[in-house]
Amino acid sequence: MIRNSPNAIRENPLYTDGAPHTSRCFELDARCYNETMNKHRVLLADDHAVVRSGIRTAIEKTESVIVVGEAEDGPTLMAALEALSPDILLIDVTMPEFEPISAIRHIRLTYPEMKILVISAYDDDVYVQGLLGAGVNGYHLKDQPLHDLSLAIERIIAGERWISSPLIDKLVSSPHSKGGLPSLTPRQRDILGLLYKGWHNQKIALELGLSTKTIENHLTRIYRTLNVQSRLETVKYLNQHPQILAQGGTTVKMSPQRELPASNVSDVLLVDDNPRFRYQLHRTITYLFPHLKVQEAGSVQEAVSAAESTAFELFFVDVILGEENGIAFVKQLKRQVPRARVILISAYPDKEFHRQGLAAGATAFIDKKNLDKETIRQILEDSIHSV
Repeated sequence: MIRNSPNAIRENPLYTDGAPHTSRCFELDARCYNETMNKHRVLLADDHAVVRSGIRTAIEKTESVIVVGEAEDGPTLMAALEALSPDILLIDVTMPEFEPISAIRHIRLTYPEMKILVISAYDDDVYVQGLLGAGVNGYHLKDQPLHDLSLAIERIIAGERWISSPLIDKLVSSPHSKGGLPSLTPRQRDILGLLYKGWHNQKIALELGLSTKTIENHLTRIYRTLNVQSRLETVKYLNQHPQILAQGGTTVKMSPQRELPASNVSDVLLVDDNPRFRYQLHRTITYLFPHLKVQEAGSVQEAVSAAESTAFELFFVDVILGEENGIAFVKQLKRQVPRARVILISAYPDKEFHRQGLAAGATAFIDKKNLDKETIRQILEDSIHSV
């Protein structure tokens, strides 16, 4: 729907088509009104200014749309939606202070006529289906050509649904899309039943007489079979499909179950002098556990300042922070926050670094090249159950 009332915003740092200004006043601009009244008004939401700039440049070549605002996190997005009432929302849902599924459902209910196009780097079919089910009009992968983004916008304006072509085969072949349930072994069902009760890996292993590593391997295969990414998603899946634990003739009674407590590990601090690495780690953590609040620090001084204002319970700390010593920071941190779990990370897995880091109080020492999604998930799951 095209708006016919002038609502151009100028000099507002939340919604700007140039450098941020200091004033937060709204002005009616006749020229901008004439420019926008016959175009579909677009709001961009992404937590990285460079990405927003690239998307803006790409879509403003499309004559039928104009970008009227930008947002960088959940609160600024909600404020922008209320102030601008855009026709189209282009959003990367992995922003700070934004829980993807519940927030999208709320936005859809509040702005039923607005088109919503998710632009994301994640191609997991469960994640995509969850957002489509929450009410988005399309899902576009960031690694696709910019021309496709313009086409996606045109399609959703026309009332169609857009899904990037690499996702289609995955969605069609997913057991979730077929309505059938995946088959699990009796051992996998035993593990799932205990996971559903909220048991951590070590307790499950003790109960079943297996090693913790064996339980981890089983869970990896279970996650892959169910097309889920974490314990939290697994519990949600079991709530929706309780019959899966009764396969093979065995009935498992499922008592009311709470999800993994989001309050146990509520704040995570990433301390690394490489902004690109922090960016990747930040996005991975918030994707795996959307309820976690993740902050970043590029130096010891920034980390100390952040720790003074927020009760972080999990830290990822690089051993080498420019000219600063991450291990020395760990010692200081453990004196101030004895219960904090600190994961030391390094691109230089020197044995002496490893020894000193653990002696300083770090929970673990991990080579950065081994810090993949599964490792990060395990760290977070263990932290959730240990605090």
